[in-house]
Amino acid sequence: MKSKGFTIIELIVVIAIIAVLAAIVLVNVTQYINKSKNANIKANLAGLTTDGTVYFESDPTYNGSYQNFCNSSSVASAKTAIDKIWDPTGNVTGTVTCNTNNTFTKWCACAGLLTTSTDPSDSNFCVDSTGYKKETNTIPSCDTRCFKGSCSS
Repeated sequence: MKSKGFTIIELIVVIAIIAVLAAIVLVNVTQYINKSKNANIKANLAGLTTDGTVYFESDPTYNGSYQNFCNSSSVASAKTAIDKIWDPTGNVTGTVTCNTNNTFTKWCACAGLLTTSTDPSDSNFCVDSTGYKKETNTIPSCDTRCFKGSCSS
């Protein structure tokens, strides 16, 4: 007697193949999502370079210095945007380090990056008042990298 349909083994093999393909796709999609989030982090920090110049030249209270720049609305909005990248629910804060030197003539800002195939787990991105914008994974802590208003490489 010839039966119509698939055997249980055939169904299990098809389900296993679909599961493997889904796992491969999921890993790749996660990598691309994290890469786009890292690009967003870099763009938010890079925007601070222009904001810092405007602040230095036009802030009526601290004209000609970066005093209080790290507490300005520009830095606050960048910090909030980057915190939301790390955790959209808003439970994570403090992902951005911003410092000035003692004489308020320099500033730097740094944030960690999400792990991707091209960005190892200790990667971070730092910008400063000199126009420096660079990613590294050789200095794992932004507190160490962004110190006294300059990014160390």
